[in-house]
Amino acid sequence: MRSANLLNDFAFKYVFGEDCKEANDALKSLLTVFLERKVNHVVVKNSEIVKDYSKMKSPRLDLLVEFDDRTMVDLEMQLRQTKDNLPIRFSYYLARLHGLQELEGKYYGELKETIVLVFFNVNLIDNNRMCNTFTLRNEEGLSFVEESQDRMKLRTVEMAKLDVNKPLKDMNEQEKMIYYFLNCHKGMEDSKIKVMIESDGVIQMLEKRVETISDDGWKKIIEDFQKLHENEERMELQLELEEAQKQVKDAQKQVKDAQKQAKEAQKQANEAQKEVKELNQERVLMVQMMLKNGMSVSQISKSISKSEEEIMKWIS
Repeated sequence: MRSANLLNDFAFKYVFGEDCKEANDALKSLLTVFLERKVNHVVVKNSEIVKDYSKMKSPRLDLLVEFDDRTMVDLEMQLRQTKDNLPIRFSYYLARLHGLQELEGKYYGELKETIVLVFFNVNLIDNNRMCNTFTLRNEEGLSFVEESQDRMKLRTVEMAKLDVNKPLKDMNEQEKMIYYFLNCHKGMEDSKIKVMIESDGVIQMLEKRVETISDDGWKKIIEDFQKLHENEERMELQLELEEAQKQVKDAQKQVKDAQKQAKEAQKQANEAQKEVKELNQERVLMVQMMLKNGMSVSQISKSISKSEEEIMKWIS
C-alpha cells in the first residue's frame, strides 16, 4: 500500500495545480465532474505551494482557477473540521473572491461568475446529498436574482456521505472520483480502485498524477502538512486565548461599570436624603414661626394641608 493520499491539502494542490499539462487536464476533469459543466480551458492563478506558515492565520492551499470566460473558482480540499467555523469561513472566501473583480467604469452586469468549490471529509449539511450548491435566496427558497444571472455560488462536496459499499457499476462520475480520493492510497490493492484504473480514463489520469509523488516527495509533503496544521492549531489556540482575555477584560469592565453605577446610585440616594432632611428642617422652622405668631396647630394643619399628628411630630 502506498502512502500518497489526495485528502492531504498539499498532495491535492500538487496533483491538480502543478504547472504542467497533465495536472491541468486532471483539473479540467475534476471541474467538469463537480461543476457539471464542460470545461475546455482553465488557468491556475496560484500554483505555487505556500512555504512560510508562521505569519498566516490559516495557510491557504486552495487552487484559484480562472476559466476562459473569466469565471473564477476557488477550489479547496478541507480535510478536517476546525474550531474556526467552516461555513462562515467559506462564505467569506466567496464574498472576497467576488469583490476582487475590477469594475471601475463598467456596468454591474459585467461581473463574472465566482464559485467556491470545497471538498469536506466531514458532514456539515443536514441532508443526504453529497453535493450542494448555495446561492442568494429568501426564507422560502426564492432566488434574489434569476438563476442565469446569479454570479455567486458556494458548492460543497461532503465526501463522508459517500456510500463506499455501493457497487461500482451503480456509482456516478462524482461518486467514483470521491471514492478514488478516499482510497487512492490503497492503489491496486482496492478492487474498485483497480477496476477504475483499468477502465476509467479520468481515474487513469488521476492515477498517473498520484504516481508522480515519490516516497521522498511524499515525506516532504507530510512534513509540510504537519507544519501547516500545527501552525493552524497554534493560531487557533492563540485566537482562543485572545478571545478569553477579551472576555475577562469585558467582564472586568462590566464589574467596574456596575460599581460605578452603584456608587452613583448611592450618591443620588444620599443627596435625596439630604434634600429631604433640609426640607423637613424648613418645615419645622415654618411651623415654629406660625406657632410663635399665635396660630394654633389646627389652623396650621389647614394652612399647609398636613395632619395635626404630622405637625406635632415635627415640633416634638
